[in-house]
Amino acid sequence: MTTVVFVHGTGVREPALTALVAHVGEALRRAAPHTRLIPCDWGTAHGAVLAAGGASIPTDDGRHRGLGTPADAAEEAGAATWELLYTDPFVELRQASAGSGPSGPVPPHEVPADAAIRRRLAELHMQSAELDGALQLTAVGRSGGALRALLDAPELVDAARAVDPVALAELTARAAIAHIIADASEAGDPLIPTASGRDAAVTALAGRLGGRLPGSDRGPTRLLLRAAVPLASRMAVRRRSAITHATHPAAGDIMRYLAAGAGHRVHLADLVLAQSPPVVLLCHSLGGVIAVDTLVERPLPHVELLVTVGSQAPFLYETDALPSLRHPKPLPSWFPTWLNIYDPRDLLAFVAKPLFPDHATDHPLSSGEPFPQSHSAYWSNPELYDTLAARLR
Repeated sequence: MTTVVFVHGTGVREPALTALVAHVGEALRRAAPHTRLIPCDWGTAHGAVLAAGGASIPTDDGRHRGLGTPADAAEEAGAATWELLYTDPFVELRQASAGSGPSGPVPPHEVPADAAIRRRLAELHMQSAELDGALQLTAVGRSGGALRALLDAPELVDAARAVDPVALAELTARAAIAHIIADASEAGDPLIPTASGRDAAVTALAGRLGGRLPGSDRGPTRLLLRAAVPLASRMAVRRRSAITHATHPAAGDIMRYLAAGAGHRVHLADLVLAQSPPVVLLCHSLGGVIAVDTLVERPLPHVELLVTVGSQAPFLYETDALPSLRHPKPLPSWFPTWLNIYDPRDLLAFVAKPLFPDHATDHPLSSGEPFPQSHSAYWSNPELYDTLAARLR
């Protein structure tokens, strides 16, 4: 009989571990009756805990709930609006034109309402490096894509028919700056402007597009989204303590393992050596990293097959962060056959064969779920157990 040692992933603790092992064990027995499943519960002995009860978590001072000064409340309202703009830079332009009706063809004798601002946008597009400099972005040319998107946006046409040119310039400037900063953030730009730098860039850009000039009597156009508050960041700040307590095992497990993983590896090796061969390691997420490191550090002849599911071991190796094996050193000769299962929608799953062609085989498997659900949906997928059964016969 083949013993399958199940090495769980990050954040798994009792009673969830017992329920998960029971589900995986039953599904595996149906697909491969000659196997038995035993868990490697490294989380209880070596998983992360908040040793001081969460003393490192900032306390709630009430600012994000409007309980601070008027300036605090204004800052939070502005952050709320910009959170929405970073998600959808054109949302204000659409809201401004909500009652204007759809745009249609412009009569031949009529100048399009958006013609002036499009001309100014086109001129600015030729000087996008100047705008990048105003925002202090590290990647020169970042703003070009945002300005091109605005030039092609139907939202600009509809908004031009609904608001005056000054308001249109300011709405367009906010859309452009939101688009630029969102793109920079997504691209991993390490330098993002503060709110004051962002707002100064909006004012300068609005002036270039026909809006108010600094020092003019007219105030800035009101932020149209100020009342809209379905805010992920505000809710996260409000519930930071609860969220951190709930999620710290997952993130903390990774950091603790990378900092002090020797105990994890000894725990797994001792469990394997206590079994009669043959042994198969079935590992999820960080469990796959622990298994790879364990098998690199010492020969375990009992193990005839390593199966990793949604694992980051190949990525850690390629980034030279795998504790046991520095890139580009190869796997040792005693390393067993490796089946690496990944869901293309699982952003925490990586392929192994391009890095370890002599040992690893990659097997894509789709749950149909988006990320992050796809990272945990493997164990409900019958195809997983059929794939394992084919390798265990």
